[in-house]
Amino acid sequence: IRDVAVTGVQTCVFRSEWIGVAITALVIATLLRTFVVQTFWIPTGSMIPTLQENDRVVVNKLSYKLHGVHRKDIVVFTTPPGVPKDYKDLIKRVIGLPGDTVEGLNGKVFVNGKALDEGYLPPGTFTSQFGPRRIPADSYWVMGDNRGNSTDSRVFGPIPRRSIVGRAALRIWPLRRFGLL
Repeated sequence: IRDVAVTGVQTCVFRSEWIGVAITALVIATLLRTFVVQTFWIPTGSMIPTLQENDRVVVNKLSYKLHGVHRKDIVVFTTPPGVPKDYKDLIKRVIGLPGDTVEGLNGKVFVNGKALDEGYLPPGTFTSQFGPRRIPADSYWVMGDNRGNSTDSRVFGPIPRRSIVGRAALRIWPLRRFGLL
């Protein structure tokens, strides 16, 4: 009888330890997702060829707390006002930084009067005419890599810094295309 009682106590302690481990893991996962990294699903083709529909990416939410946003970064941001809320967040490439003047001219993007080197786009990619537009302080001009099929700053204008969730850092799905962005 004594052995049975000890076994029952051991089972109870064992269960409470696992409950503690599970709660701790849940808290850590929640903190990581809230402040450090988050995964996002790509629902549209606006970033083709860099990102395909149904790709999954990891977004670093901490990087822009440590340094500024850079031109050519791929960022996730909350959908701007006036844009249909089909999706809570959008993903685009940063083209213009605060204070820049951006313009689409002769099929290319110009930043501060110079053609932007966009080696990430396939040869022959044509960008529609827009601008010139000066980017306000603490705002960014973002565009999809699929220039013919992207709702981006050409439609909704510059996005405020506060709307940026983080920088897309890694494609995790599909596995055959796994890698840094």
